[in-house]
Amino acid sequence: MLTAIAACALAALAWAYLLVGRGGYWRTDQRLPVPAAEPGRWPGVVAVVPARDEAAMLPATLPTLFAQDYPGAFRIVLVDDDSSDGTSRVAAALDRAASAHHQAGRPRRELRIVAGTRAPGGWAGKVWAMAQGLDASGDADYVLFTDADIGYQPGSLAALVRAAEADNRAIVSQMALLRADTGWERLLVPAFVYFFAQLYPFRRVNRPGARSAAAAGGCMLIRRRELAAAGGLERIRAALIDDVALGQLMKGTEAAGRCWLGLSTDITSLRPYPRLSDLWNMVARSAYTQLRYSPAAVAGTVVGLLWLYILPPAAAMGGLAGLAAGGASGWLAAAGLAGWAVMTVTYLPMVRLYGLSPLRALCLPLIAAMYAAMTADSAWRHHRGRGGQWKGRPHGPRGALGEAGPPG
Repeated sequence: MLTAIAACALAALAWAYLLVGRGGYWRTDQRLPVPAAEPGRWPGVVAVVPARDEAAMLPATLPTLFAQDYPGAFRIVLVDDDSSDGTSRVAAALDRAASAHHQAGRPRRELRIVAGTRAPGGWAGKVWAMAQGLDASGDADYVLFTDADIGYQPGSLAALVRAAEADNRAIVSQMALLRADTGWERLLVPAFVYFFAQLYPFRRVNRPGARSAAAAGGCMLIRRRELAAAGGLERIRAALIDDVALGQLMKGTEAAGRCWLGLSTDITSLRPYPRLSDLWNMVARSAYTQLRYSPAAVAGTVVGLLWLYILPPAAAMGGLAGLAAGGASGWLAAAGLAGWAVMTVTYLPMVRLYGLSPLRALCLPLIAAMYAAMTADSAWRHHRGRGGQWKGRPHGPRGALGEAGPPG
């Protein structure tokens, strides 16, 4: 009993540290800065969209890029990354439809479709597609790397450029609001963003001189000259989690500290994950990559999740059940309830961001247990030679390199 009480007390202290000493990772107030003045000159921007088998998503998302109300030069490069579903044909048809409905007096957004080639040795599939798009992008001042499932409000691009120009930022990245329509999405998706922010606290990423660096792959506006100064995409050519790698690369440039990562409700990921298996595979395909294919890291992560998230509620319920018997059950219940309470408080802002009932914050222990199982399954798949797969393309040390990482 004393050992359990001590373990629960340590977990409660750990949650107290996470609440006050982890860069406020649980807060959702890192929103795109709004400068007081407009840029003196609106720089040119090109959006690079890697697209592999995205024929179903493009009709919902590509028109939102055509509709950007941006005062400067803006065009789009879509890289068809070896698709088998007619992605290029759908993109071309959407381009023709946009031309047919183009309004006089508004800028026409040019679309260039690039037929991607197979990634050469040493390159991850998505990074290679991004590199091909960058090569075809001309001399625009900024490159917006965005995913084919991301939808934008008409003023999103102008807001990104304002924020970048106002503070001379090398990269401005926004975590898209992920789809949370089905029961499984509502249960697991907000926690996905919560855990990402716990790993890479946005406030620390945004602090000049801080070591934390990351980006959200669905929306990354990058100053072209800073990307070139950092060595270009070749420096991260083997990165399976490309957004974090690119954020770390950009924070190492001479504009170090001029990097920004935050949350958005105007930029959204429309990719559906309606079934538990969809979400499970999404996490499992990249979790082991995130842990650098280390069995020790997997074991430590699973044990850490169980101790930090599962022990407090289990101890609280066990202690309350044993109160009638007296002894140290009260101390066990108190320690468990303290940890569970702080844990719940840290999850509430993310639950609110997704417009869900605050009561869902009490479910974080259950959600963490499911993510622990997904992490263990990710390692199990790799060691069985199955690895992670994204749209039929394996990645990892046992397969060809391909995409990984979170949606949005």
